[in-house]
Amino acid sequence: MCVVRQHYVPRDSRVARAVHALVARGFDVDVLCLRAPGEPVRERHGRVRIHRLPLRHHPEAGTLGYVAEYTAFLVAATVLVALAHGVRRYRVVQIHSVPDVLVLAGFVPRLLGARVLLDLQECMPEFFATKFGGGSRHPVVVLLARLEQAAILLADHVITPTDQMRAVFLRRGADADRITTVMDGADPAVFAVPRPRTTLEDDRFTLVSHGTIEEHYGLDTVLRAVALLRDRVPGLHLELYGDGPALSGLRRLADELGVADLVSFSGGFVPMPDLVDALARADVGVLAVRRDPFRDVALPGKIFDFVVMGVPVVASRTRSMQETFGDAVESFESGDAEDLARAVLALHRSPDRRAALVARARERAEPLAWDRQRDRYLATVVDLVEGRPVGRYRARAACRRLAPCTALRPGSSSRGTLPEPRGAG
Repeated sequence: MCVVRQHYVPRDSRVARAVHALVARGFDVDVLCLRAPGEPVRERHGRVRIHRLPLRHHPEAGTLGYVAEYTAFLVAATVLVALAHGVRRYRVVQIHSVPDVLVLAGFVPRLLGARVLLDLQECMPEFFATKFGGGSRHPVVVLLARLEQAAILLADHVITPTDQMRAVFLRRGADADRITTVMDGADPAVFAVPRPRTTLEDDRFTLVSHGTIEEHYGLDTVLRAVALLRDRVPGLHLELYGDGPALSGLRRLADELGVADLVSFSGGFVPMPDLVDALARADVGVLAVRRDPFRDVALPGKIFDFVVMGVPVVASRTRSMQETFGDAVESFESGDAEDLARAVLALHRSPDRRAALVARARERAEPLAWDRQRDRYLATVVDLVEGRPVGRYRARAACRRLAPCTALRPGSSSRGTLPEPRGAG
């Protein structure tokens, strides 16, 4: 297998989980991605070889900057994957968007007999419209929608992380048989809990948010809600784990609001064990993403981290969140600090309500857990490897074809195939 992802790996937990699953099933995996500062160009971990390109991603780049970044990575990836295929003879090349046209990186191997699996992690037209402005009829948005559909046709099969995204692709004309939903459930190899609930201080009420710190995650709304709750929730404390372009602005906002003493910033991505310990201490997990056409169909994978750790969740109302978890989370209106403060206060006053949310969330998340989604993913890969059209989900048949399933045996482990992911990524 060859896995291509423009962003940094293993910071992308979806890619890391897929690679772990592939290795556990007997695949050798080459990963091609960007190189973060301080990372080696080449790295090997068991059956995984990582090749990093010395290109930089600039989150605040304008439209032309994004086009230049995408084009440079596409050209480099296409050349390198073609050359590597001449030696490694890949059975499947798995491409992770964005951009959707990155599917072309698998063009030469496909001509020579490999299959191409496209992971559409985001809706590119909605991504552009949200980030740079413009409605659905903007010429660039229309072009991106056409490129998306062309990419789906060029791939042998497509996977995507939510049913809402899949519905968008189908509405634009994609064939339903070509797209399978594989969700981002928490990996039990990492979140092997629920752990006993712990706390640093018995009188502290801790809110936690983790992940890349960007404006669209609505953390400014969280800080404003903390300011509103300062005198209403004894022991209130907010812990933010992660790094990103909005970090410095959030620090300034915390000072301006007079809540710097109630907020802890990790200042960077933290090791996964540290993140797990932080979630074990949390009273409430906060997901405050701003609602827009792009994020209305995306489901933050970190909600599964909270659920498996037994942490009740306060989340902004988006279509994907409401359709997936509904009343299993305490909802508030996106961008509304007062409504968020109301939701947090309701959970602070009612331990029974927090416990009920945890129970309902676990029930909703159980069929979406990574062990089930992993089998769905591997069933798709095996159908591609064996040259059959990917049809309905056949996880049990896939496990039989892939015997022995070493990852499912007691005491076995697929860990160590990638560097340990930094937990807030």
